[in-house]
Amino acid sequence: MLQAHSLLWNYLWVAPNILLLALAWLLWKRGIWRQFPSFLVFAVASSLGDLLVFAADILPSVSPPNYWRTSWAVLLVESILKFTVLAEVFSRVSSPYPSISRLGKNIVRGSGALLVFVATLVAALSRGDSTVRLISGFHQLAQTVFFVELGLVVVIFLFAAYFTLTWDRYSFGVLLGFGVSACEYLCAWAITTNAGPSAQVRTLLGMANMATYHLCVLLWGYYLLVPGRVRTKHVVSLPKHNLEVWNRELERLLQQ
Repeated sequence: MLQAHSLLWNYLWVAPNILLLALAWLLWKRGIWRQFPSFLVFAVASSLGDLLVFAADILPSVSPPNYWRTSWAVLLVESILKFTVLAEVFSRVSSPYPSISRLGKNIVRGSGALLVFVATLVAALSRGDSTVRLISGFHQLAQTVFFVELGLVVVIFLFAAYFTLTWDRYSFGVLLGFGVSACEYLCAWAITTNAGPSAQVRTLLGMANMATYHLCVLLWGYYLLVPGRVRTKHVVSLPKHNLEVWNRELERLLQQ
C-alpha cells in the first residue's frame, strides 16, 4: 500500500487534481472566479497538467525521457501561474491604499529577484539526486520555484502584518495553501538531498508531498466556497487611520 504506483499512491496523485477541477467549476458557477481569475486559470491548468503527467507515468507507450519532458513543461506553466496568483493576492490586499500598494510591489519585486538569485545559487551548489541531467534538472527547478514561492508568501504576509492590511477570506486562504505546500515540499526535498534516504523513504516523502497538496486543495475549497462567520465586535479605527496617513504621506513623497 505504501509504495509507488499502489492504490494509495494513485489516489493521492489523481484525487487532488479532480477536486481542484471541481473547485474551479464551482468557482465558475458561483461567479467567484471574477474576483480571482488568475486562481481559476491556475486551478484548471495545474490539475489538467498533473493529470497529463500521471497519464504519461502509467502509459507504457510513453518513454522515460518523454515523461520527464512532459513534467518539465507542466512545471514551467504551473510556476508562471503560481506567481501570477501571488501577484493577484497582493494586489487585492493592498489595492485600497495605492501608494502603499506601489511601495509593496517594489518590495515584492526586489524580494523576488533576491530569492531567485539565492535559490539559483543553492540549486547550483546542491547535490543532484540523479545522474540523469533531465531528472536532476527538473528537481532543482522545482526546488527553486518552491523556494521563491515560499519566500514571496512570507514577504506578503509580513508586509500585510506591518501595515495592518485587512485580509479578505479568499486571499488569505489561497496564500495559506501555497505557503503550506511550498514549506512541506522544501522540507521533504531537504531530507531527500541531505539524508540519503532509502527508496522506501523516498516513496513515503513523495506520498507526503501529494497528501499535503490534497490538504491544500481542501483548504482552498474551504476558504473559497464556505462563507465566513460575521464578526459582531466593533472594529478599531486606529489602524485604518494610520494606513490612510501612511498612504497620504507616501503619495506626497512620490509626487515630489
